[in-house]
Amino acid sequence: MTIKIALVQLRVVDSKEKNLKNAIDLIRIAKKEKDANVVVLPECFNAPYTADSLQDVAEEVPSGITCRALSNAARDFGVHVVGGSIVESYSGRLYNTCTVWGPEGDLVATYRKVHLCDSSLSGKTTVAETKLFTPGSSYATFTVGETRIGLGICWDMRFAEFATAYRMMGCDLLIYPAVCDVPTGEQHWELLAKARALDNQTFVAFCSPARDTHAKLIPYGHSLVVDPWGRVIQRATEFQEIVVADLVLKELSDVRKRIPVFEQKRSDLYELKFGCSI
Repeated sequence: MTIKIALVQLRVVDSKEKNLKNAIDLIRIAKKEKDANVVVLPECFNAPYTADSLQDVAEEVPSGITCRALSNAARDFGVHVVGGSIVESYSGRLYNTCTVWGPEGDLVATYRKVHLCDSSLSGKTTVAETKLFTPGSSYATFTVGETRIGLGICWDMRFAEFATAYRMMGCDLLIYPAVCDVPTGEQHWELLAKARALDNQTFVAFCSPARDTHAKLIPYGHSLVVDPWGRVIQRATEFQEIVVADLVLKELSDVRKRIPVFEQKRSDLYELKFGCSI
């Protein structure tokens, strides 16, 4: 089986309505013109990445306007939509939440960002996430055919154990919608994607917004897909575009057979324990 994944690296502007329209148009292109069966949006794709803007666009899941638009797009175009992330309002708290919509428009997964980021390699913290968001406490997966897919959001990519837990659940693809600034991206973006893929012998996809040099936090761009050998198989520029990659799933068994690291782990010396709520 092959999964054709499309990373929608859209340009985020200061209008929720315009961002939604742009996202839906690009989802349509990804499916109708590029024949993707999984379409991924970036983290916080419906508003600029500032505390005020993010609070202003908060909505409930699944009844909010963004969720309804993504559900309709998934159904209308017959495609799985990984809705990047939005700000979810729930019981007086805000979460950085990824929703996934199936080809019938049904909500098939909801993931709340577990690891919140207050750090910036550039020395400037644009959003102190621990002050704005409540952290999630669960993993989230969904399936396309027989392929199980695990979800993270941005800062989650730095935690190797988190990704390995997904591999131990049987995931073959890890998807991380993300907003990464340019200085951090230049040093760590590709390195982290390769590390998570190589460590766990999975496909890994990072999806960023397009670069906007007028934004308070300037996104790095360069959305990319890495194969289980640790090779970048598709990479975007910094501009708005759709990156499409064919994930040849038979490569998974090949790399795992030739480099059987999960069979060689020393569970007598170390062991990963995790709570599995999916």
